[in-house]
Amino acid sequence: MSATLPIDVQCTHRAPLRAESRRRLALVLGITAAVMVAEAVGGWLAHSLALLADAGHMLADVAALGLSLVVAHLAQRPATAERTFGLLRLEIVAALVNGAALLAISLGIALEAYHRFGAPQQVRGTLLLGVAAASLVANAAGAAILHRGHHHSLNQRGAYLHIIGDVLGSAGALAAGVIILATGWVQADPLISVLIAGLILGSAWRLVKESTDILLEAAPAHIALADVHDRIASIPGVASVHDLHVWTVTSGVIAMSGHLVVQNPGDNQRVLEAVQQRLGGLGIRHITVQMERDPTCD
Repeated sequence: MSATLPIDVQCTHRAPLRAESRRRLALVLGITAAVMVAEAVGGWLAHSLALLADAGHMLADVAALGLSLVVAHLAQRPATAERTFGLLRLEIVAALVNGAALLAISLGIALEAYHRFGAPQQVRGTLLLGVAAASLVANAAGAAILHRGHHHSLNQRGAYLHIIGDVLGSAGALAAGVIILATGWVQADPLISVLIAGLILGSAWRLVKESTDILLEAAPAHIALADVHDRIASIPGVASVHDLHVWTVTSGVIAMSGHLVVQNPGDNQRVLEAVQQRLGGLGIRHITVQMERDPTCD
């Protein structure tokens, strides 16, 4: 059996969802899943690629919302001797898979739209309009639920942005229905589906890039390594800083390690506290420093 490490939760810097945020995510997950099924069935019955495209987008969003809830639960598990960070990085692996699936969905939608431009299909505009309108209302309700508090929870903020994308997708499908009913121009359906595919493609690319950067332990995009170096090097008593690394463990958990040359050992505790305070302003909470009287590595 894996031994549980006697580490304080604050020291492992886990990022669990608050109970209120978890309830909001669960509620919006139910709404989004219901809308996704309605759009998929409605799109098939109405022969609307725009509805099917938005349903594909929402499928990824349902996975993202479900992932937030699952990860929130798994992140509560204590670290073990084999997994010293617990299961925090499971979120990143799942995000990479989710992003790859989104890329495939968006390319599939674009390919189907290309074929439909050459061979337009009759679209049932009334059904398309009704399903799109209901989806827009439901997605707007989900966005309103997650809007409150999304600034304070990284997981909830990510879910909120997904739902905003769903609102835009439903609005696009609604616009296709209005155009088809008003003008009979069925080409509006594949045209708007391409725009929805572009929305999915942009989100998917950012998700894949961010998750890949995290798995490669790249420095977070919003933190300049030079800034971290200068904040530490300017602390009185620090002669030099070397072997400096900054990386993301999982969403909202940024770690840093480095070697500090502090020639007076009596300054070690003061320097350590100063490092924690200065880097805390950058959102870096998991900090490991090695104090040296002389450099021990290049």
